[in-house]
Amino acid sequence: MRLPGSKSQSARFLYLAAVASGPSRLRGVLDSRDTRLLVSALETLGAHFESEEEGSILVHPLDLHACLGEARVAIECGLAGTVMRFLPPLAALFHTPVRFDGDPAARRRPLAPLLDTLSHLGAHIEFEGEPGFLPFTVTGPLRAPADGVLRVDASASSQFLSAMLLLAPLLGVPLIVEAPGRVVSLPHVEMTCEALRRCGCVVEQINEDGGEPLSWRVLPGAPRPQELSVEPDLSNAGPFLAAAMICGGRVRVQDWPERTKQAGDAWRQLLTDMGGLVEREGSDLVVTGPDGGRIRGIDIDMSQIGELAPTLAALAACASSPSSIRGIAHLRGHETDRLAALAHELRGAGCGVEELADGLEIIPAPLIPGLRRAYGDHRMATFAAIIGLKAPGTSLDDIASTSKTIPGFARMWEELLGTSGERS
Repeated sequence: MRLPGSKSQSARFLYLAAVASGPSRLRGVLDSRDTRLLVSALETLGAHFESEEEGSILVHPLDLHACLGEARVAIECGLAGTVMRFLPPLAALFHTPVRFDGDPAARRRPLAPLLDTLSHLGAHIEFEGEPGFLPFTVTGPLRAPADGVLRVDASASSQFLSAMLLLAPLLGVPLIVEAPGRVVSLPHVEMTCEALRRCGCVVEQINEDGGEPLSWRVLPGAPRPQELSVEPDLSNAGPFLAAAMICGGRVRVQDWPERTKQAGDAWRQLLTDMGGLVEREGSDLVVTGPDGGRIRGIDIDMSQIGELAPTLAALAACASSPSSIRGIAHLRGHETDRLAALAHELRGAGCGVEELADGLEIIPAPLIPGLRRAYGDHRMATFAAIIGLKAPGTSLDDIASTSKTIPGFARMWEELLGTSGERS
């Protein structure tokens, strides 16, 4: 099977192309609700995106010194974390007030650490409801910090840190970007730094030994125009690879990169640890499930790869021994409270589960069919699809939520399983 482009890499390339010093060409960009919202937001700020043949996009950058031309502009975030977190710092470079809002569930996603940092840099933030949450209006301009250190708390989301790293080259002076305390989902931060470097920005990690606080030295200068290709989304490979594990089958994913910063590359080790056979065949990754689908339980800290947790939880529910998943308290601030949602849906499917402050203890049991809820969350929807492999007759209330990151998921799932059954 061939996966659509990485959502995380698509977002970073789109942003950098939109603030580059000249036009860029992007290939393989994911076409999903999140990326469409990001493109629309960047167009609101003055960028222009031109679709070309064979799926490439020509990006004409925005002018950071231009007037947006309206007394006030609005950006719709939907449920896209990249829009609500990457774009407010960029919008704050303009003098025009920019209002941000999104879906009802987006109003529960935490933004305070990012917005506090912008306030310290001189932005005016006007909240319409609870401080630290959508909706709000941000008005610039920003000023570089007097001490040359741009600090942001990334313990709740790595996107806060990525947003500051993306902003730093545009502030006109050398800066140190610092994240005091614990940083979750560090592979996403490494992906941001790699994307910046590919576009000619100078970003150097100061303490590569992992000492705290994590910090990076960033030199000023707009990204250079580039031709960039987006990798397949390896996190989204999870449900399909899980099908091989549960059914004792074999799944081939085409064009799996040999070296990547994507969190989803961890599937290679995770599935090996749970009893699967993981092999490279040329440029492809091939996963063969254990005989009889006898999956081993796992004990793991997923603080750096939390986006894989819903799929891993579904696999753990189908395992032959208990599993412990920890380090994922930050998932409570995603599209839904994923820890609470996973615990509820696992219990509903007949599985033993204990919800911890930062994780789940999962005790497998024979799974039973029923209506599973997606909570408007793409990862919860694919979780339900996996559970259905062991509990035939399982239905899902919102398959459309998968359009956030895997357009056409239902079709891909049916093709993989060789079915064309009814969908709820």
